[in-house]
Amino acid sequence: MSRRFLAVVNPAAGGGRCGKLAPAALAKLRAAGVELDVAESSGPGKAIRLARDAYEQGYRRFIAVGGDGTSYEIVNGLFPAAASEGRAALSFLPLGTGNSFLRDFSDRGVDHAAEAIVAGRSRACDVLRLTHKEGVLYYINLLSMGFAADVAFVRHRRFKRLGELGYVLALFACWVPLYRRAFPLRVDDDAEFDRRRCLLLSFSNSKFTGGKMMLAPLADIGDGLVEYVRWGPIGRIGLLQNLGPLYDGSHIAHPLASRRGARRIEFDLEGPVDVMVDGEVLTLHCQRIEVLPGALEVMV
Repeated sequence: MSRRFLAVVNPAAGGGRCGKLAPAALAKLRAAGVELDVAESSGPGKAIRLARDAYEQGYRRFIAVGGDGTSYEIVNGLFPAAASEGRAALSFLPLGTGNSFLRDFSDRGVDHAAEAIVAGRSRACDVLRLTHKEGVLYYINLLSMGFAADVAFVRHRRFKRLGELGYVLALFACWVPLYRRAFPLRVDDDAEFDRRRCLLLSFSNSKFTGGKMMLAPLADIGDGLVEYVRWGPIGRIGLLQNLGPLYDGSHIAHPLASRRGARRIEFDLEGPVDVMVDGEVLTLHCQRIEVLPGALEVMV
């Protein structure tokens, strides 16, 4: 198997910022002795195909050059093959907008990520597998439903080019209608489905979303569990009062909030719902989430 890295570059990430900064960042890695090849993603889904083809050719080390969406596509190119044919390693050059996954380990962004690659510093990372009626997808950060997914959709449609400010604007745009809905689900061996209305649900492998929002403060990428966070039907004023806690993680102490580590989530949804998964906005008829413990090596 090749010991070289394949750097998959999404030049459109970060509103085009990635395309401008990637050549210099990759040149620094080469100057430090890192052997790498480069492939450019030209549009949605291209990084999936690039990663899948490279894995079949013998590559086992990859660099996601972009944002959360870039690493999401690479992961979905590597799996399911990487679960049975040899573990792959994923590293990051965070030149996109959110870069949420890496924030679990450092707020130094590209510098920290490059140091990890050069030093060969890595650890095992769980991969979460979502089965839905149209197929299967994989993720390493989080999947959310309800308010957090609504914010992601509005930000994607209206404020995508505004970076982190776009998340804040989308958050307030969703605050006005503030939908609170039921997403029936059952956790592990629970006897009954939970059909209560809620503001949001998240199924996380790592702590952060939207750049700096710590939606799942107790998540651990290597504990073999999905961190399930539920926030009940809080009102508009209550949400405004708790926007700060969403960023420091203390929102889980709210009386309407709860969390638990789970190995399996089973859904009983009537139809497709909007979800945000690792920076991507999708509409899916979700059926279950399962954990693949330690299935990926991440360089962080």
